[in-house]
Amino acid sequence: MAPLTAPLDDTGHPVPVPDRVRRVVSIVPSLTETVAVTAPGLLAGATDWCTHPADLDVPRVKGTKNPDLDRIAELRPDVVLGNTEENRPADVAALRAAGIAVWMTEIRTVDEALASLRRMLAEACRVPVPGWLDEASRVWAGVAPGTPRRAVVPIWRRPWMVVGRDTFTGDVLSRLGVANVYAGHPERYPKIALAELNAAGADLVVLPDEPYRFTEDDGPESFPGTDVALVDGRYLTWYGPSLAEAPAALARRLAAARVR
Repeated sequence: MAPLTAPLDDTGHPVPVPDRVRRVVSIVPSLTETVAVTAPGLLAGATDWCTHPADLDVPRVKGTKNPDLDRIAELRPDVVLGNTEENRPADVAALRAAGIAVWMTEIRTVDEALASLRRMLAEACRVPVPGWLDEASRVWAGVAPGTPRRAVVPIWRRPWMVVGRDTFTGDVLSRLGVANVYAGHPERYPKIALAELNAAGADLVVLPDEPYRFTEDDGPESFPGTDVALVDGRYLTWYGPSLAEAPAALARRLAAARVR
């Protein structure tokens, strides 16, 4: 039975979640991991891109940008979990028009991630706040910035795209002492020519392994003479159980940055 007053998601939309939630479909990889680690019996479906936990075995509903809406409906979820950056408004609207409750998260900082996940688990999934989330809050509260660096943070090539303004990734790095050169860009993920990236005044390039899979042999060669840090994209861009390990893991990789 749905409560008399529906809780509001991060966008302020009322979501008619029942008092007891039994079936959850997640269309965001980090939210999938969040539910799977916290209350694995709830997860009834996830996207093809949901890779964590490694042993995840649930029905798949295609991708974050092209979810199979009919398949989601067939799974009879009490609530679908989404994110304003990862999922298209048209898909969210279609699910809601079909009578499916959709809880949308909106996360652009570490603090927003910690608060959003706490609310999502308690109000959308009806489960107690897990210990890993309390640990993540404790860890991030104690983070001390490392050596100040100025970085460009590519997330794609052909064309080159970088992290711009108001992003979770940018906030994660700033807390570790890394200033994003393009933090003031009017776009959140601008396309920037490689020549401009190399002339931007950065002393560091941060290359994650997702969404584009940068590796030792694919990416660093484009930034001659500049320190490069190859990092696990899950620690840099995911908000979920990885938050508890992210500061230490990223700090190690940043400290090991070197010219390739």
